[in-house]
Amino acid sequence: MGKITGFLEYPRQDESPEAPATRVRHWHEFIPALADATARTQAARCMDCGIPFCHSGCPVHNLIPDFSDLVWSDRWREALETLHATNNFPEFTGRVCPAPCEAACTLGIRQAPVSIKSLEHAIIDKGWALGWVRPQPAATRSGQRAAIVGSGPAGLAAAQQLARAGHAVTVFERNERPGGLLRYGIPDFKLEKSHIDRRVAQLEAEGVAFRCGVEVGADDVATLRSDFDAVLLAIGAEQPRDLPLPGRELEGVHFAMEFLPLQNRRNAGDAVVTMRSATGKRVVVIGGGDTGSDCVGTCNRQGARSVTQFELLAQPPAQENKPLVWPYWPIKLRTSSSHEEGCARDWAVATRAFLPGSGTDAQRVRALRACRVEWHDGRMREVADSDFVIEADLVLLALGFAHPQAQLLAAFGVERDARGNARASTLAADGYLTSTPRVFAAGDVRRGQSLVVWAIREGRQAAHAIDTLLRGRSDLPR
Repeated sequence: MGKITGFLEYPRQDESPEAPATRVRHWHEFIPALADATARTQAARCMDCGIPFCHSGCPVHNLIPDFSDLVWSDRWREALETLHATNNFPEFTGRVCPAPCEAACTLGIRQAPVSIKSLEHAIIDKGWALGWVRPQPAATRSGQRAAIVGSGPAGLAAAQQLARAGHAVTVFERNERPGGLLRYGIPDFKLEKSHIDRRVAQLEAEGVAFRCGVEVGADDVATLRSDFDAVLLAIGAEQPRDLPLPGRELEGVHFAMEFLPLQNRRNAGDAVVTMRSATGKRVVVIGGGDTGSDCVGTCNRQGARSVTQFELLAQPPAQENKPLVWPYWPIKLRTSSSHEEGCARDWAVATRAFLPGSGTDAQRVRALRACRVEWHDGRMREVADSDFVIEADLVLLALGFAHPQAQLLAAFGVERDARGNARASTLAADGYLTSTPRVFAAGDVRRGQSLVVWAIREGRQAAHAIDTLLRGRSDLPR
């Protein structure tokens, strides 16, 4: 490594976000990349640990010690090339990935781990600023055509890889713009959509065609299969988990994905017919994951009167038992930037009913009834006489996603697994191929709700499998 003793000399230094009181007044990103000098000292903390467990912690297997050494050596362009060798879109992961690589960092056993995510953020931002990120069109064309249904991170990654292999790629997206949940699910303050736009422009310069506003349905399946030599389904897992309780039908009780995309569309200048807003309202967010946190941050910016977040599970410990869980992803208390902006959090709470108002508000939610629960050996039981009522004008269900929408899978004749996802193997012999010939599946549609970085990995690997089918072999990296 460039600085053998760096981990002994330099403490971890994180990116410096804008103060909560000011950032809630706008919708822009508020975490700037590390300055060059700071990034270099943080890169110097990467140890010569022998076995870089960060590789296994990272789903795309980023070459973390390599790009850390290059940053320390002030060889930024080489660091960018190393980062791009395994990750098509580090500006996405450098902003919204929870960084399982850092949980697996060897230094993290005894000290704060290396600031891997911050380094990724700094490298790619510098690369864009200096014009190092350019289209890489294929030198020759294969004459083969591939269709990709869905333009989230899995679809975009596969599209770029296949285009660079020389295939003619068309991406079909039902929304007005490409990006999937990157564009319509993740709030702008976490990921500004200009990052997606310039990647789409790069893909178009590399030969990828985007057909937006196209809802692929059962009537289109035969045409896709006849017009294209391979089809990749990258439609995500968009069937939200519901909470079918008394009062669920009341106005003001919505899925998170009936709420978050509306603000993104408004920020983009789109016409929003129905705008669900938290302005002046008492909001309860049910679900303690990333989507719930995004709801909290959005409600704060919309001017909610109050925001409360419920989690069914018990409050996790503030610090994980590292000897027990390292290098795996630990269960511990995590406070997001949205929580820091203002939110009451409560754990081990089960919702029992949504309660209506009275008179003219009889069709609107005005409160919800909940109770305390206890967990024993993985089983939940309600605590006797623990019922309570909390006032709420807006309830957002952020309970995750169960499985992909079934209609399109059925139209393609794709078998589903026990969880309702597309059944597609990852074995080298038939990687990501579904039960239907020449139809592949990757990302959340195959593995279920997951992370952006997993979607990028699956898109890359599916592209390798499709390229192998079309040409008999593939030189694409997996």
